[in-house]
Amino acid sequence: MVDQEVDVAAGTAVVDADAVDRRSTDGVLARVRAGTGELTGALRRVAEHVLSDPEAAARATIVELAERSGTSPATITRFCRAMGFDGYADLRLGIASETGRARSAGWTVDIGREIQPGDPLARVLDQIMAADTRAMHDTAALLDLTEVERAAVAIAGANRVNIFGASGSALVGEEMQFSLHRIGVAAWAWSDVHEGLASAALLGAGDVALGISHTGQTRETIEMLAEADSRGATTVALTGFPRSPLAELADIVLLTASQATTFRPDALSARHPQLVVLDLLYIAVAQRTHDRAHAAFRRTAQAVDGHKAAKGATS
Repeated sequence: MVDQEVDVAAGTAVVDADAVDRRSTDGVLARVRAGTGELTGALRRVAEHVLSDPEAAARATIVELAERSGTSPATITRFCRAMGFDGYADLRLGIASETGRARSAGWTVDIGREIQPGDPLARVLDQIMAADTRAMHDTAALLDLTEVERAAVAIAGANRVNIFGASGSALVGEEMQFSLHRIGVAAWAWSDVHEGLASAALLGAGDVALGISHTGQTRETIEMLAEADSRGATTVALTGFPRSPLAELADIVLLTASQATTFRPDALSARHPQLVVLDLLYIAVAQRTHDRAHAAFRRTAQAVDGHKAAKGATS
């Protein structure tokens, strides 16, 4: 039965079209993936149907897509606008272009099929590479380089940088802290909420706080970033959801995409895209502090050089 509800609240309150990247048709499916968790009702059913079979959605008329998703043409139109498109024709073109590129790029691995215990490692490797490749491409399409630039400028001029994250995001944060520290940026990574809150309370104007959470829902990370924000620090969020509490709290938002599979949950599949974005941010900071960064990196490399195994020595 076709859904004839108006569904105005779901179409206007959940997804802000201004937050969607309008630069090109790249990353259409990434936009839908990132926004699905924030949609409700009929709009969510449309998103799930598009993601389940993008090629069929690209071929369908607006009436056909409405019937297949159990919604109405008016809901399809609201969904298109929520995704940043003027109408259904633009959405179809974007999906068709993206699925066509995927075929030409040779992404023939069935990402969503569960890996069986007896599958050969060659196929497991293909699955992992295909999932990560798609996630990287989707992240590149979602990422706003203007926001990366703003974050790099803030970190390059910061007195100190605090990085907050829990669980797997804490590991990503520690990697970023290490990279920044090697080029002379005073950075600390905190995963314990008590220690993180105490450190955040000492921040002020001219400092930067970076919160990492794929879902943007991690309470401890939100609390630590909120404390830093209340002290006047510039706040940055690295997340996969632009309307999450963490993103809405931050001054600067860096978006990542993930390719969830049956063998690797969404949060775990987000790690590599997170590392790529932070690596880009790290290099951008190094570019803006070139002389200082180069001197610091040379000194730190010299300091540990004596602990490297001598050439040709055996362990």
